[in-house]
Amino acid sequence: MGCSNMLLFFLFTWSFSFLGTYQLQSSQTQVLLQLRKHLEYPTELEIWQDHSRDYCFISSGTQVNLTCQDNVVTELRIIGDKSIKVSDFNGFAIPNQTLSERFSIDSFFTTLARLNNLRVLSLVSLGIWGPIPDKIHRLYSLEYLDLSSNFFFGSIPPKISEMVKLQTLIMDNNFLNGTVPSWFDSLIDLSILSLSNNKLTGPIPSSIQKITTLTNLTIANNDISGKLPDLSALRSLYVLDLSGNKITSSLSPMPKGLVMLFLFNNSFSGEIPQQYGQLQGLQNLDLSSNYLTGMPPAKLFSLPNISYLDLASNMLRGSLSNHLSCGSKLEFVDISNNKFTGGLPTCLSSKSDKRLVEFDGNCLSIDMQNQHEQSHCEEVKNQKSNKQSRGNTAILVGVIMGIVVLSVLLIIGLLILLKHFCHRGMSEQHLLHKAVQDSSVSGYSFELSTNASFISQAANLARQGHQVCQSFSLEELIEATNNFDNSSFLGEGSYGQLYKGRLMNGAEVAIRCLQLSKKFSIRNVRLRLDLLYKLQHPHLVRHLGHCLDSGGQGDYNLNKVYLVSEFVPNGTFRDHLSENNMGEVLNWPQRLTILIGVAKAVHFLHTGIIPGFFNNRLKSDNILLDQHQMAKLSDYGMSIISEGTENFVAKGDNYKSWQMTSLEDDAYSFGYIILEAVVGPSQSASREAFLLKEMTTLQSQDGRKRIVEPIVLATSSQESLSIVISIMQKCISPDASRPSFEDILWNLQYAAQVQATADSEQK
Repeated sequence: MGCSNMLLFFLFTWSFSFLGTYQLQSSQTQVLLQLRKHLEYPTELEIWQDHSRDYCFISSGTQVNLTCQDNVVTELRIIGDKSIKVSDFNGFAIPNQTLSERFSIDSFFTTLARLNNLRVLSLVSLGIWGPIPDKIHRLYSLEYLDLSSNFFFGSIPPKISEMVKLQTLIMDNNFLNGTVPSWFDSLIDLSILSLSNNKLTGPIPSSIQKITTLTNLTIANNDISGKLPDLSALRSLYVLDLSGNKITSSLSPMPKGLVMLFLFNNSFSGEIPQQYGQLQGLQNLDLSSNYLTGMPPAKLFSLPNISYLDLASNMLRGSLSNHLSCGSKLEFVDISNNKFTGGLPTCLSSKSDKRLVEFDGNCLSIDMQNQHEQSHCEEVKNQKSNKQSRGNTAILVGVIMGIVVLSVLLIIGLLILLKHFCHRGMSEQHLLHKAVQDSSVSGYSFELSTNASFISQAANLARQGHQVCQSFSLEELIEATNNFDNSSFLGEGSYGQLYKGRLMNGAEVAIRCLQLSKKFSIRNVRLRLDLLYKLQHPHLVRHLGHCLDSGGQGDYNLNKVYLVSEFVPNGTFRDHLSENNMGEVLNWPQRLTILIGVAKAVHFLHTGIIPGFFNNRLKSDNILLDQHQMAKLSDYGMSIISEGTENFVAKGDNYKSWQMTSLEDDAYSFGYIILEAVVGPSQSASREAFLLKEMTTLQSQDGRKRIVEPIVLATSSQESLSIVISIMQKCISPDASRPSFEDILWNLQYAAQVQATADSEQK
């Protein structure tokens, strides 16, 4: 009996010590409850409502993850649903996007600092707003810090330099301003630094060269300027993304182990260093939309791991060697809109399902329909060499000073002629024609940053455009939409009902239910869907998968298809065209950017895949905008499933093309989208009636003041607006032959270039 009592006492003591070791301290519980109050009780934290539960033992989800060790919180991850829907932030609360005016950033971080054993902290899309306070350094144990997709503004606090254990720092998608700090080298273990989509200015500090532990450096889409420092000493660097800035220097040497390099949409000049042809691990290289000159290194094309190479829209020139070799993994090459002459090397000209090559807009001796005359490249070359030669310019100025009045008049006439050609040449240098899916910042940096094996993911990034279409079960879609509840319903159109859903992995998706007008077998529909899922382009809404519902009646009675695609959160183009609508009103340069993106997408649908996809029922409601105001066309190619099916008969692996016979339908519809962008949705709603009554009005200044949207008049130059109105009239006029989308795209980009020149002259 005595032994039995001793055993019971031992078990009781042991169980008590077990609870004392693992149960969360009450003080830590109180801190979590206060944080929930500061964050204004988000739905993601409803699991904390029961105060009697030990939060350490609540199963983790995709939106909330809490980890404890020795009675204290060591890891806290919260992902909210407050996505950023504005391009500018004035520092005040925004209803339904930020936390309310009652929120205090200082009080919030004071409470948060009481969790001083935190090693991992992730607070994403929670609507937190305000400047990051200095007291953040009290979280001195942090190794991982992610504050992305909130409304932080102001400079990055210097006190972060005291958080010496930090290995990962992510502050993407905020409104941080000021310069990139020079003290990041104080963080001796820093491996991932991501500051994309903020308002940072100034140069990249040279001290960045000292952070030899860096593996991922991403500062894309800011206003970074100045010179790019030599980063070759960063031997651990695998990913470098500085795209979408204003860096004006020549290209600097890069680390030999680099896997991904994104420097597009800057102002880099000079030649591409020969050293880039020695980067044996390089897989993705995008140097497009800069001012690079000379010949690219031949070894770039034959790097053993290169799969994506974009050199488009520069001033590269010369003749590519016919003996140029291409790497076995090279899947996409874009050399379009440069000044190349001669023929196209064999490895780039041979047609292959495994390699896509874009080369329009050069002076090559093949595909003459999409190439310039040889004189175009030679003339531009001579103009540039004259501009670069100060000695010749000085001599020319001296000659002009001594010329008589008649000669001066002749020179003025010549200058006017040259100005016309220069404008045309500059616009052509900025043409972007990408026919595969881009790897945007938001598309890879978060994945790489949050996964310890990010290098292997980096290796798979180049293959994203070739993912197999996922098949969803009906049960998965029912759960994602809460049984297709009305709260998930987004609307109904000619292609069925549309719902918003959230998958098990937390991803937000759009789910469209199509009722088939005819009965098809599952195999037949899958052949159609295979064509649809081959359409991958940065300005097309990406299809993720499908669900085929036969209603339990077998494979040959399929009557309903669910299409799952990415969810684009920022409304439609139409929502942002007038002050009478709900969205933020777009100015003229923003409207041009969106029109250019859609034109690229339609041009790809017509020419980037065989058979082409025509008659895509274009309208402004089908143009969606993401959080960065990037246009994505939806509802394209749907007729392959819902209608026009009599021309599509599956016979083994061979089938007839379902495509429409005319390309003009899309040009006509796109003309009315341009019209909406100019005069607003209400004015353009009457369509044919507008053509009869108002079209001639757009030719005069007084007429434009009467019918053109006020914000368009206020933010556009007359020349830019006239170019767009001219191409719009060609699209919708019943008498004129409609232009191709290549012509439409050229005119829109020329108008954007003219507008950019006018804006720079006003500054």
